[in-house]
Amino acid sequence: MTWQPFYVGDGEAPTGPEGPVALPKAPPWREFPRRSLHERFVPPPGLVEAVNAALALRRPLLVTGPAGSGKSTVIEQVAAELALGTVLRWHITSRSSLTEALYRYDALGRIHAQRLKGRDGGDDIAPFLRMGPLGTALLPTERPRALLIDEIDKSDLDLPSDLLDVLERGEFEIPELARYGTDLVAVREWQGDTHHEVRRGRVQCTEFPFIVMTSNGERDFPAAFLRRCVRFTMPLPTPETLLRIVEAHMGPETARTPEADRLLTVFLERLTAGESLAVDQLLNAVHLLTGAGAPDEERRQAIEDLILRELSHA
Repeated sequence: MTWQPFYVGDGEAPTGPEGPVALPKAPPWREFPRRSLHERFVPPPGLVEAVNAALALRRPLLVTGPAGSGKSTVIEQVAAELALGTVLRWHITSRSSLTEALYRYDALGRIHAQRLKGRDGGDDIAPFLRMGPLGTALLPTERPRALLIDEIDKSDLDLPSDLLDVLERGEFEIPELARYGTDLVAVREWQGDTHHEVRRGRVQCTEFPFIVMTSNGERDFPAAFLRRCVRFTMPLPTPETLLRIVEAHMGPETARTPEADRLLTVFLERLTAGESLAVDQLLNAVHLLTGAGAPDEERRQAIEDLILRELSHA
């Protein structure tokens, strides 16, 4: 099949009998809902030992490495192998706080509901509370929950230190429930409609969750925080590792083409030279320049120049 552009830049809507131009199928890593690749993930040397140490010591695992190196896939594989349930996810931004990770309280919604019901109406606080991802992971369970704290190096400077007490004690308090008139309140989990009874606002885990924190290595963390983590740094990928990643997303028939092999070599050379590259960029390049819908020779060089220029300035 000859590659055809979808956007040609003439501003004209299609008028032919076939209707609008059909867009291509999305790349496998951009299909939604997202699919996990944990079955095809091959842990690098030392990672299995780090995971088992974190499990045995009931300590968080801090995994550092470049984007796309498989850091978040680690917890999906562990959760699947050990039947830890659906992975809870807390994606960190500069505005993330410990409180929002523990629980969410809709105070304005409760006030509005009280006004609508009047003086004789009820004052049930439960509908306005929901556990956050970390709070859900700390609920009493027979087996540990799995929690991903993604890109913790994007956080405010104080957040790692704020986490220390909760991670050491495995418990926290919901002040709104501690002051509430009812001893037991059923609070909804972060995901789904499951509720757990919380007594006098105190949440205490019975099995410490398996926590993986990921970092792109963009900042340093307090020494006290690092001492409480099992740490692992993802090694630079080898040609075999990159080939497995491309195969996992696109299949061996695409990953083993001469064009894919050349792009993989260029990517690895620049990564080894110290450039900050994400594996997604390699996948994008292979997807656009290989397969049945690859561009013809007239357009291939322009697209390749665009991709490689992007890589060189990443």
